[in-house]
Amino acid sequence: MSPFESKRVLITGGLGFIGSNLAIRLVNQGAQVTLVDSLIPEYGGNMRNIEPVKDRVRINISDVRDEHSMKHLIQHQEYMFNLAGQTSHLDSMVDPFPDLEINARAQLSILEAARRYNPQIKIVFAGTRQVYGKPTYLPVDERHPLVPVDVNGINKLAGEWYHLLYHNVYGVRSVVLRLTNTYGPRMRVIDARQTFLGIWLRQIIQGNEYLIYGDGKQLRDFNYVDDVLDAMISCALSEDANGQIFNLGAEDPINLKDLADLLVAANGSGNYRLVPFPPDRKAIDIGDFYADYRKIRGHLGWKPSTQLAQGLARTLEYFRSEQQYYW
Repeated sequence: MSPFESKRVLITGGLGFIGSNLAIRLVNQGAQVTLVDSLIPEYGGNMRNIEPVKDRVRINISDVRDEHSMKHLIQHQEYMFNLAGQTSHLDSMVDPFPDLEINARAQLSILEAARRYNPQIKIVFAGTRQVYGKPTYLPVDERHPLVPVDVNGINKLAGEWYHLLYHNVYGVRSVVLRLTNTYGPRMRVIDARQTFLGIWLRQIIQGNEYLIYGDGKQLRDFNYVDDVLDAMISCALSEDANGQIFNLGAEDPINLKDLADLLVAANGSGNYRLVPFPPDRKAIDIGDFYADYRKIRGHLGWKPSTQLAQGLARTLEYFRSEQQYYW
C-alpha cells in the first residue's frame, strides 16, 4: 500500500506545472489532495493540467497571500507541498512588490498558520538555485555563498529561511529543495516566465525560430519533472530530511547551444539563432551554473533517472497533442 494512501495533502500552486504533476501522482497513490491556486494568468496555473484527476481532487481558487484562506486550508492536512511562487526573475526586477508579497510575506503567514493550527504538518518547500547567484565554483553545493542577483532570489531565500526557522524554533517539520531547471509536460510554454526552455518548446512545435541569448556556451543542468517529484516525495516521507536544504541537479550539464541542437533532434526539425543579451537580462544572468546534488543522494538515495533527450521527447509529445490548451 502506498504511504500516501488516505493521507490528506495540500499543494499550493497546485494547478501549475510541478504542482499538477505531483497531484496526479499522489491521487493515483490514494491521497486525498487539495489544490490551492490563484489562477493568476502570469503564474502558470491551468485547469487542463489536472485533466486526468479533475474529479478526484479538491480545488480551492485562492491566493497564498490570503491569510484567512490559508489558515482554513492548512488545518487537518498531514502534508503540504508549498510550490506557489512568483518565478520570473525579470518580473521581480520590473515590479518587485508582488514578488515580495508572494515569495516572502505569504510564506511567513503560511508558517504562522501551521504553527498555530496544525504544527504536526510536514512541509516541503520549493526553493530555487537562484539564491546562489553567480557561482564562484562549480558544481554548486549547499555550502556555496548565497549572493542572489535579483529580487526574486532574495525573496525566495527569505522564504526558505522562514521554513527552516519555524522548523528549528517551533518544530514545524520543513524541508527545502533548491530546484534547478525543471521541465516536462504541463510546464509553462506561453512565455519564459518559468524557464527559457518553455518558450523554446512552443516555438519549435509551431515551426518558428527561437532565440539563444549570448554565445550559447552557458552551462545549465536540467531535471525532468518526474525526477523532481521523486525528490519531493522522498523528502516528505523522511524524518531525517527535516530541517535540511537539498540541491537538485543532473549528471550531465549541457551548454545552451548543445541543448538547442538536442531539442531540434528530438523534434526532427527546428531553427534557432544566437542573439546578444538584452541589457535587462544581461544584468541578472548568472553565467554557467550546475549543482552538486550529492547531499540528497547521500541522505535519501535520490538521483535523476531521466536522460535529457528522453525527457525532451516526452515533453514534445505532450505539447504536440495538447497545444490547444497551452497557447
